[in-house]
Amino acid sequence: MKALIALFPLLLALPVHADWQLDPAQSQVQASITQLNGEAPKTHHHQVRDLQGDISSDGTLRLPLKLSQTDVLERFGELPPWIGLLANTTLVTLVAQMPPERLDNLDIGESLVETLEFRVQSDMINQQESVPLRFTREGLNEIRVTHAEPMAMDGRALMANSTVRTVLSMLGYEEIDEHVPVTLNALLVNR
Repeated sequence: MKALIALFPLLLALPVHADWQLDPAQSQVQASITQLNGEAPKTHHHQVRDLQGDISSDGTLRLPLKLSQTDVLERFGELPPWIGLLANTTLVTLVAQMPPERLDNLDIGESLVETLEFRVQSDMINQQESVPLRFTREGLNEIRVTHAEPMAMDGRALMANSTVRTVLSMLGYEEIDEHVPVTLNALLVNR
């Protein structure tokens, strides 16, 4: 019995890891694509909203992406019902490692920059990308995630991917600038 009582303070001293999840209502990515075909270059802004994902206790961050999270379908107007089934299918899942204790240890108002190595999980894409992110604790159970330095995708690589090229072609993009700036603004919450 004395041994159990002696263990109690040790259990209280162990760090508790938060169950960090993205708040879909406050998590989105915006990309600015400059269309080169036409009389003059024209920049269009596109969003991927309602980002959903979490960081597991082993530090695995999973971020599934669906076509329905983009503003692409809105640009086509009324679509057949079967498109809705495809739109809600996960196209790719971004996976990275982020030790949750790093987030748990942040004080309110404190930031940390962490470069995450994202892997794209998909049948057709095998890609890895290092992304420097800034994590800022805004409240007891809230951490804001933004990019730590300007981010951009390679327009040539986007057009080289047949699936992406098909979607961009449907939107009227025949040729795009090689520099596609990206802005991330997401909120992790401890649930």
